[in-house]
Amino acid sequence: MPQEFVLTRRVHFSETDRAGVLYFAHYYRFMEETEHAFWRSLGVPVVMGIGQGETSWPRVATSCEHFAPVRFDDELELALRVVKVGHKSVTYEVEFRCDGKRIALGRMTAVYCTIADDQFRPRVIPDAVRDKLEERLE
Repeated sequence: MPQEFVLTRRVHFSETDRAGVLYFAHYYRFMEETEHAFWRSLGVPVVMGIGQGETSWPRVATSCEHFAPVRFDDELELALRVVKVGHKSVTYEVEFRCDGKRIALGRMTAVYCTIADDQFRPRVIPDAVRDKLEERLE
């Protein structure tokens, strides 16, 4: 059965705009925080092999729909779901919830790449990592 990975986080005052609501760009920061915490929960580093042609997961597509505002000190639940695992990519959704209500829904696709000489080269996701992702597949 697929599982959500849930991260709980409060909105800081510095993350709000002049209207007192969470500034839209921070939704992407929160998605990235949740993604990195998800990888840590799987025991997989976000960046591997530093200094020797490291590998990582650059994003190739992102989106975020907003349904209701959140404000300073609101507690958010950020629920990450794996929705697709390809040969070289993974797609997640991050649902933003406040008091059980859906606030926003973000989506990201990341490609497993080797990064060397400022070049990103897509690679097949290693089987051990793929297995962990597929266990979470929705």
